[in-house]
Amino acid sequence: MNAKATFTHMQDGTADDWQIIAKDFKQHADKLPARILTHLQLLDGDFGGFPVDRLTHSLQTATLAYRDGRDEEYVICALLHDIGDTLGSYNHPDIAAAILKPFVSPENHWMVEKHGVFQGYYFFHHLGMDRHLREQFKDHPQYQATIDFCAHYDAAAFDPQGEVLPLAFFEPMLRRVFAQPKQSLYKMVE
Repeated sequence: MNAKATFTHMQDGTADDWQIIAKDFKQHADKLPARILTHLQLLDGDFGGFPVDRLTHSLQTATLAYRDGRDEEYVICALLHDIGDTLGSYNHPDIAAAILKPFVSPENHWMVEKHGVFQGYYFFHHLGMDRHLREQFKDHPQYQATIDFCAHYDAAAFDPQGEVLPLAFFEPMLRRVFAQPKQSLYKMVE
């Protein structure tokens, strides 16, 4: 039987309580890659009007990045860039960026966080919006990298005939990228 903390209000917790919680936190955190893989599978069959479902789009984006020789962190960012579609219909890049933030470089994090605005270049004008919204970031060091991500991988990954490596192919990469946070308040809990 697992031990449990005994307090009913956080301010009443003891060092022993928090050691129990820290141990359980580590066990829970170690299962994050499995939870991410399960959540990605929720995108299967969700077309949202697109020519491919959202899982295929995510896999195709990652496949294109992988085939282009991008490093594992970048490939996993490509894989997860739209994972927020299920819970963040109006802010999916923020959801993906929040999941990735502790594990990726600030540059890759920024790219994922802003990709929605940059992707809008291809369709905002068809919806009566300003397709040039990305220009607000023209002086940011990741501006061109995010344009490139959208042009070469994200916008190009709606091809029903395009190559799609299976989710299992990316699982080892995902596990390595998510093995240890690079930046997190909770990194001290190991």
